[in-house]
Amino acid sequence: MESSTRTARTPAPAAPRAPRRPGRETRVRDILDAARHVFTHQGYDAAAVSDIAARCGVAQGTVYKYFDSKRELLLKVLADWYDEMFGDTTRELRALEGTRPKLRYLIGRHLRTIRDNPALSALMFVEVRSQPGYVGSELHALNRRYTSMLTRVLEDGVALGDLRADTPVRAIRDLLYGGIEHLAWRYLSGRGGLDVDASTEQVLAMLWGGIAAPDAATRARDATDAELLRVVAGLAERVERLEARATPRRTHSRRTP
Repeated sequence: MESSTRTARTPAPAAPRAPRRPGRETRVRDILDAARHVFTHQGYDAAAVSDIAARCGVAQGTVYKYFDSKRELLLKVLADWYDEMFGDTTRELRALEGTRPKLRYLIGRHLRTIRDNPALSALMFVEVRSQPGYVGSELHALNRRYTSMLTRVLEDGVALGDLRADTPVRAIRDLLYGGIEHLAWRYLSGRGGLDVDASTEQVLAMLWGGIAAPDAATRARDATDAELLRVVAGLAERVERLEARATPRRTHSRRTP
């Protein structure tokens, strides 16, 4: 007698799926993150593409599939860094009112960027900006876009009557950023610290004293005087500390004439 019960068939085990490969965007991001780490920890000259490949777990040839050279990698790392700065700076600057607070913010923001990213700053100043081919490059355009935020604040300050009508906007831009970078160079060279708050107030006090319109200067006179007193007191204290370090200890012995 034929059984009416049918035996269920056991399904064959599924073939294992090959691991999904990262897409192009993910792979490029991984390589750039690895390159940023290697460049900032080893410097440009000592960094090797093989180090970057090893850090993100790919073959060296994979890096060259997406980037033609180590130089291209460096430029892209720095371009990404500028993109990060634009988002934060634009948003925070938009929330401020008044020329003086905006100038204070831009000065402090640039100083903090250097303090918090000394290796990237040094790479930009030494390995890129001072090299042939910088003018007209993508990074040159990004740097002009970055400094144009200060230019707009100065131009708006003139239009609002906060700044003198004859304020040399482009010259102020160049002097300000050049002065800040010179001020920070000892720090970038590993030969000192960088006090962002004190430096911001010092630079702002000097700048505002030269370009503020008479009415704006009068309105802010009391605050400026207090600021200058704090700056002078801070400078005096720093000078005293430096002199104390530089002065050799005196001994009680006397030399015979």
